[in-house]
Amino acid sequence: MPAPGNPRLAGTIAFTYPSFVLYQVARFCIVLATEMQVVALGWQVAEITNSPLDVGLIGLFQFLPGLLLFLVSGYTADRFNRRKVLTLGYAGFGVCSALFLMITERGVRNVYAFYAVSALVGAVRSFNAPASRAILPALVPDEHFQSAFTWGAIFFEAATIIGPAAGGFLYAAFRGAAGVYALAAAAAICASLSMMGVKMRPRERTQVNRSWKNVLAGFEYVWREKIVLGSISLDLFAVLLGGAPALFPFYAKQILHTGPWGLGLLRCSPAIGAAIMAIWVAYRPLRRHAGAKMFWCVAGFGVSTIVFAFSRNLALSMIALVFVGATDMVSVVIRGVFIQLATPDEMRGRVNAVDMIFIGTSNEVGSFESGITAAWLGLVPACVLGGVGAIVVTGLWAWIFPALRKADRLTTVEGQLTMDAIEDENREAVAP
Repeated sequence: MPAPGNPRLAGTIAFTYPSFVLYQVARFCIVLATEMQVVALGWQVAEITNSPLDVGLIGLFQFLPGLLLFLVSGYTADRFNRRKVLTLGYAGFGVCSALFLMITERGVRNVYAFYAVSALVGAVRSFNAPASRAILPALVPDEHFQSAFTWGAIFFEAATIIGPAAGGFLYAAFRGAAGVYALAAAAAICASLSMMGVKMRPRERTQVNRSWKNVLAGFEYVWREKIVLGSISLDLFAVLLGGAPALFPFYAKQILHTGPWGLGLLRCSPAIGAAIMAIWVAYRPLRRHAGAKMFWCVAGFGVSTIVFAFSRNLALSMIALVFVGATDMVSVVIRGVFIQLATPDEMRGRVNAVDMIFIGTSNEVGSFESGITAAWLGLVPACVLGGVGAIVVTGLWAWIFPALRKADRLTTVEGQLTMDAIEDENREAVAP
């Protein structure tokens, strides 16, 4: 194993752990599958109904099962073997892709059939997501976790670059969604097989008893840790208001006058920006002024969304979305590293389930909100309003959560993540 102090290898040290590599291969496959499927499903529903609201409802149907099941799913990730939970979850995604394929091949034009399978996707994801995020600290030592987390983000963004582009091109090549769904099912099978080879590092883990107090412990933790609460709620409201991706099929058709291949390029552009930023952070970790950088980047997310809203050129639209993804990645890294290392291992599933509800609310409910706003006001005003809303939320949260704004360093000490701002907050609490 390379020495941790070797600067040439420090950025890639996570790859010296075979289980980390197998997990990232599995995760890459499943994200690739779901991203291809999102493009195919969005275009397919848009062709059936020609309604932004109907496309936005896909996100809502995927979100609602997670809202209903997140307490159980977080508890499941803490009580049972996370590798087995993920293996079954990836197989579940394959079943959902097969169901999309079946109703497409049968020529079903009733959009509620697609909503029903979308709800099943949401149910599978509600169990998959907390276990997926909670398992990573069991694959690498704590001192190499930031490298592992950042490279995990790079793998994720690579899949979200390739997946939408592939989904759009394959939709056009196969002249329909059936081929995309078939390949998504195959990728899900590959993910399950790869996950079977993962071996978790032995860690001290307190057994979780069956009680409502334990089920609700994730809420209690997030509410108590104000910097965590501030960071995940900032992401919630900024992305909720700036949910432009739900409108991409209609931007592609009505404003940019392109086809499913153009939709795929729009879908993958934020991931390109996020991947570039993640690689930068992998080799130049965030060391100082973490809170201020996060706030500035969330504001940049809003500005980039506004630029996209007014663009009438595919290249300019893609550039704006690259900046959307890059600015969002900074928030993802800061929040993700903090939550994973600051949370005790026996609680990670429940805390991540709470965080995933915030993320799901911002993404899926944000899609629904964008669909409604576009139906009422039109595409461009809806997108502009979302960008302005993200900027306003940034200003409000900088005022409401001053400790988050003043947060300086992210550091790890014996598996626990601390921030200078936490120490300042504690000193203020005991001051006369």
